Amino acid sequence: MGERRWEADPSAELSRRWGKSSHELGNTSGDGSCPDIWELANGDVAVIGQDLTEAYRTRLPDGVSVDPGERLVIIPRSTIIAAKVDIPDA
Repeated sequence: MGERRWEADPSAELSRRWGKSSHELGNTSGDGSCPDIWELANGDVAVIGQDLTEAYRTRLPDGVSVDPGERLVIIPRSTIIAAKVDIPDA
């Protein structure tokens, strides 16, 4: 019996922000462009950032791929560092 592949649940609600808002971190111009990290109600994580899939597609390391339906998203370092306190150990 094969293991079931993970799939995102589009009905899961945004539950809580991990870290500080992009306004608090100074990562936005105030026009609504907001890199962010959110835990969903089901425990999965949503990342809001710039889609740079095409810029990175030809230079991904061996063993790394962006499958159809996936995007490579970049967020500021300060966003992930600020989220560290909210990321569970397990």
